Amino acid sequence: MNAASADTGLPPDVERGYRPCVGLMVVAPGRGVFIGERVGVPNGWQMPQGGIDPGEAPAAAAMRELEEETGLEDAHIVRTHSDWLNYDLPSWALGRRTRWIGQTQKWYLLCYEGPDSAIDLGRHQVEFDSWRWGQVDEILGLIVDFKREVYRRMLDDFAAPAKAIIKGRSIDG
Repeated sequence: MNAASADTGLPPDVERGYRPCVGLMVVAPGRGVFIGERVGVPNGWQMPQGGIDPGEAPAAAAMRELEEETGLEDAHIVRTHSDWLNYDLPSWALGRRTRWIGQTQKWYLLCYEGPDSAIDLGRHQVEFDSWRWGQVDEILGLIVDFKREVYRRMLDDFAAPAKAIIKGRSIDG
């Protein structure tokens, strides 16, 4: 890992052409998992995600992306995935508005207990046409193929605590 990567906690995959990003699984007790339908992509559902700015810590990027994509400011991180998870862009997307070959993502599980009325998809650059609360077990079936393995690996660690939060139970113990 080079000095720049060590300073921000970024993985060496950045040097191989993977854009450093964060992914956010936002869950709300009694409601579910936040999923958004990508702008201009009917049935293109995903969870919030976005790039890590130069010099920005991944956890700080997670909170910034949460606010930019959903308008939420008061969710809190309850788990961090231990690994950076990579996906390759499909061939049709390579070279289109990006120099990256894919993304390497640090995933966070967040709990949101505020009102739905706080969600504002237009707070920053609009990423989603619509949103809804989904169920943990439906997520993999909604995600585009090239991101599905990253979501599967993230859910391996986050599904059980996410379901506990949704049911209003403790995830510690």
